[in-house]
Amino acid sequence: MTTETTSTTPAFRYAAVTFDCADPVELSRFYGEMFGLSVAYSSDDFVFLAGKDGAAGLGFNRLADYRRPTWPDPAQEKQAHIEVGVDDLDAAEARLLTLGATKPESQPQPDRWRVLLDPAGHPFCITTLV
Repeated sequence: MTTETTSTTPAFRYAAVTFDCADPVELSRFYGEMFGLSVAYSSDDFVFLAGKDGAAGLGFNRLADYRRPTWPDPAQEKQAHIEVGVDDLDAAEARLLTLGATKPESQPQPDRWRVLLDPAGHPFCITTLV
């Protein structure tokens, strides 16, 4: 006699990426402006931004001993990295710099993508390739 076991694979869906930082309110303001996301939840130590219609969001977690990445210097690794698709590199870069991003001197392929740093020092790229 054999016993049949029915197993189902659970469904998974992407929900969010969470960034560690010193100031979740400030970092969430930057990304909220960039992506047009709204605060869905906020506490003293965590802010969650959500997209419209249940789209995936971004989280920002206060880390008491947070140390900024030192990219491209490997002394303190970048910790996280996202690619952001844009239509115009120059216009996107200018807008993000006004929101608080900074632009490091090291730009591996500036004609294809630009590396910027968010206000907490996380590197991210803007590109017309996606």
